[in-house]
Amino acid sequence: MNLTDKQIRSYFKNIFGFRVRHVNLFRKALLHKSATEVSPIGGRENNERLEFLGDAVLGLIIADFLCHKYPSEPEGVLTQMRSKLVNRQRLSELALKLGLHDITTMAGHISSKTLPGNTFEAVVGAIYRDQGYKKTAHIVLDNIFLVHVDIDAVYAENTDYKSSLLIWAQRHKHKLTFTHVSEPDKERDLFRAYIDLDDQRISEAVGSSVKSAEQRAAELAFAVLKQ
Repeated sequence: MNLTDKQIRSYFKNIFGFRVRHVNLFRKALLHKSATEVSPIGGRENNERLEFLGDAVLGLIIADFLCHKYPSEPEGVLTQMRSKLVNRQRLSELALKLGLHDITTMAGHISSKTLPGNTFEAVVGAIYRDQGYKKTAHIVLDNIFLVHVDIDAVYAENTDYKSSLLIWAQRHKHKLTFTHVSEPDKERDLFRAYIDLDDQRISEAVGSSVKSAEQRAAELAFAVLKQ
């Protein structure tokens, strides 16, 4: 779909909340590779380079946001959250919600689950080129993610301390061992989980299931490691 300059400016003002300075950047961001055009100097123009740039800028914006919002969380938790917030499925859902797919220029009908997300990244790249990093971060966070994504829900589903601890241990080449035993209790079943790091016990915790005991022990292990 080919939009006029006025339509492009109007779309980004109404949906993303800012005034476009260089409209050709956004025209290119909305140009899928199937509809590649030849520039006046002979180059091939589409949105792939802006997509590459937008991917890097978006990753930095979300990483910086998560570090400030969750100052006590370990690297593993933040890494998993960033991955869930900027994966292709999430970005494609955002792009469809914002109507980006409807204004992307393509050669014919193309069915692709990743295409809308790719266009979203290209748009972020264009915003960065047009507005600079500080303004882009404000637009992406305040006008898009914090409006259309439930960050707290993503955090709640992501607090898998055991998985995060295993990722951390593997990345830093440590030996990590989980063990558990059942504990007698007249009222209910209880389990005690132990965590050993390089054959040294660093935490233990009790839970009503093996999983809950291990999660609690892993959370305590992160507290020990921070010290």
